[in-house]
Amino acid sequence: MARRAAAIALRGVTVTRWSASAGRELRLLDAVDWTVGAGEHWVVLGPNGAGKTTLMHLAGAMAQPSSGTVEVLGARLGGVDVRTLRERIGFVDARLARSLRGGYSGLQTVLTGAFNTIILQSRRLTGAHEERALALMALVSAGELAGRRFEDCSQGERQRLLLARALMADPELLLLDEPAAGLDLPGREGLVGALMSLARDRPGLPTVTVTHHLEEIAPSVTHALLLRGGAVLAAGPVADVLTGERVSACFGVGVDVSARRGRWAAAVVHGEDAAAA
Repeated sequence: MARRAAAIALRGVTVTRWSASAGRELRLLDAVDWTVGAGEHWVVLGPNGAGKTTLMHLAGAMAQPSSGTVEVLGARLGGVDVRTLRERIGFVDARLARSLRGGYSGLQTVLTGAFNTIILQSRRLTGAHEERALALMALVSAGELAGRRFEDCSQGERQRLLLARALMADPELLLLDEPAAGLDLPGREGLVGALMSLARDRPGLPTVTVTHHLEEIAPSVTHALLLRGGAVLAAGPVADVLTGERVSACFGVGVDVSARRGRWAAAVVHGEDAAAA
């Protein structure tokens, strides 16, 4: 049996950008090696400016490396039509939520994902598209939002709708850039539950989720990547990577990391506890 290509494969990837304000070239990613296999669920963590968004733009075929190689779904960036490649990738980030029409209903919002556009392609849609949209909304616990206007939904409800939208075209890779940002506790837990349902129903779909907070990690996550200053500090099985020592080094502050029933938590170590550590 032929071995399946990695969903994402970065080899020696460096990304630089000229900054007029700094008067010098900035290194956003520095010699990054990273591989995401089929069916793996990754979380990417790191402080602000670590390079997380740049990494996701490479994985989403929305940017090119300055040096090194990037392969996404078996296609090497620089040697493939990225527009076609992007059609195979589901992507959710804050910019998407701002670009969609708030007057669309929840169902219409999800249906825009059928052709990966922000404008509803009503003439191209069929009954099968609507059936799929409703099934995906049920999967992510957003079925009751079908008739509600997108702009009237809470942030957590919007994120679940966007997750369903990202699945409409049956992607081969799902990328979530800070999907829980700004969510309250019920909204966060609703999103975590949706990701768990997705992992159960689509076990072969690789996912990558960017976050700042360990509490936002779903129990379905299998691997973790820690970034700091554009460099990989650690990458591998989640239990091996998310240790107090490694997370502390990543965020530059003493952190106590704990795990219970597949959920993670981090607490900054203060005072005497920090000295003891």
